[in-house]
Amino acid sequence: MLAAASAVAFGLTTPAIAWASRDAGPLTTAALLYAGAALAAGAMRLGRGKAGAPLQRSDLPRVVLVAIVGAAVAPVCLAWGLARAGATAGSLVLNLEAVLTVVLAWLIYREPLGRRVLLAVVIMAGAGVMLVFDSSARSQAGLVGALVVTAATLAWAIDNTLTRPLAERDPLQVIAAKGALGAALTATIALVRGEALPSVTTIAVLGACGATGYGLSLRFYLIAQRKIGAARTGSVFALAPFVGAAVAFALGDRDASLLTLLAAAGFGTGVYLHVSEKHRHEHAHDPAEHEHAHRHDDGHHDHTHDPPEVGEHTHPHSHDRVVHSHDHAPDVHHDHSH
Repeated sequence: MLAAASAVAFGLTTPAIAWASRDAGPLTTAALLYAGAALAAGAMRLGRGKAGAPLQRSDLPRVVLVAIVGAAVAPVCLAWGLARAGATAGSLVLNLEAVLTVVLAWLIYREPLGRRVLLAVVIMAGAGVMLVFDSSARSQAGLVGALVVTAATLAWAIDNTLTRPLAERDPLQVIAAKGALGAALTATIALVRGEALPSVTTIAVLGACGATGYGLSLRFYLIAQRKIGAARTGSVFALAPFVGAAVAFALGDRDASLLTLLAAAGFGTGVYLHVSEKHRHEHAHDPAEHEHAHRHDDGHHDHTHDPPEVGEHTHPHSHDRVVHSHDHAPDVHHDHSH
């Protein structure tokens, strides 16, 4: 549900970004989006306790890489590509982020991929190829736009993969750091390149898109990734492009062809196959000591508190060795090999 909420928050912003990017350069667009995300993270932190372990000094290199790839390269490619591919086709191309995230999670973290997941990846990759062909049939600019949006999905897939070890950190700290660094980088380059300052309306729209689609959405995404792993979170997040395409279509972007509809059906099938997968077997948990947000009714945290803690909370804690069997995903407690 958290991953789905993240997808909806992100998907709703895509048509608005496609509209606003006509009045703002791609670097300015990226800077405003992540400035909005950083401000939203700061606002959400007011009056709240910790939602995970705080960022450490050792996390700085990873946060900087995440900011460069996910908060600079990806949104710049998205803004530039959407202006040429169109909001409907451009939104659907974003489904490739799920495919690339699944592949990278398997290559780097060895997250298990069953036959259903592999079939889902093949179907969704084929749907992405359909969209690229469809865009090339309409215009050369549409093809280039679709390819640049594809580059944005690769950058965000790398971002998702790099972010996985940060999933146990306080998500609002991660968002604030990523947003502030990304906004500073893209704004500096935009000033050097002489991009024009957009209208007040465009600034407000992009800031609001950043607060919801890149701030609130990323908070939900990080918490979901903490619970079900990078691959499955990325797959559920593939709902986002459908939301964006539906909104774009409702607002009058009616350039969808039969091939676009077939691609949408393929993406929908792939998402269903992935999120409906069940993974259960006997496995062992080795002794561990770490800090992350947790509950005492999740089957893995049976330590006691005086006075008792109710609901989700965070503190350093230890685990004894245990062997059991239950449905699970490759979260922080289930990164064993297969």
